[in-house]
Amino acid sequence: MLSIARSELIQIFRNRSVLITSFVMPIAICAFFVYQHETFAKIGSLGYIAAIVMFTVCAFGLYTSAVTTLASRRQNLFLKRLRSTAAGDVAILTGLVLPVTAIALVQVAVILIVLAVVTGTPADIGLLVLAVLATVAMMIGLGLATAGLTNSPEHAQVTILPVTLGVIAVASWVGISGTGELTLLKRLLPGGSATELVVNAWNGGVAVSESLLLLAPTLAWVVVAVVLASRLFRWEPRR
Repeated sequence: MLSIARSELIQIFRNRSVLITSFVMPIAICAFFVYQHETFAKIGSLGYIAAIVMFTVCAFGLYTSAVTTLASRRQNLFLKRLRSTAAGDVAILTGLVLPVTAIALVQVAVILIVLAVVTGTPADIGLLVLAVLATVAMMIGLGLATAGLTNSPEHAQVTILPVTLGVIAVASWVGISGTGELTLLKRLLPGGSATELVVNAWNGGVAVSESLLLLAPTLAWVVVAVVLASRLFRWEPRR
């Protein structure tokens, strides 16, 4: 697994287009939100900014990179060759997505630390960490499922759009309007409960026990994504 991850990390840093579209652009967008935090805080709150930053990296960086990487490795038969080795399926997939996951976690951590330095420490750091980890797990699962529907890296530009734009839209909707109305719908949509959890963790004012319940919908989406991935993911190109 680690050898696969090391090889994948090298490939990432050799591919300038992947670095720019999946890592540099999300950082630039997040930097803009942090720089204009006073403006966006008036629209939503500091917790809203933290949620948008998290989903920008997880959607445009982690999720997009995972789908593109898996589609590319399938197209060039690299996945098929890996299955002929001693590595198991879980180890192969873990090795392939581990580098982009680690990079995304570092990005989120650095950006949120900068936001905290600029605006003030979040109310509950532990709760914020749980929200980030749950969101990362959800986006990885959705990435594996989407990769099963993606024939090539070029095709990924189309297949990633529903999830990428969807979670950003949901995060903006929940972060700005809250969950006072249409509560169940907002929490059940992918990214809705995670956004509310980040807002609560950053802004405070909500009991920890109540906020922890918001992990359930996100973890449920992890289960749904894994089930979909197990049925949709293919190891060889479609003939």
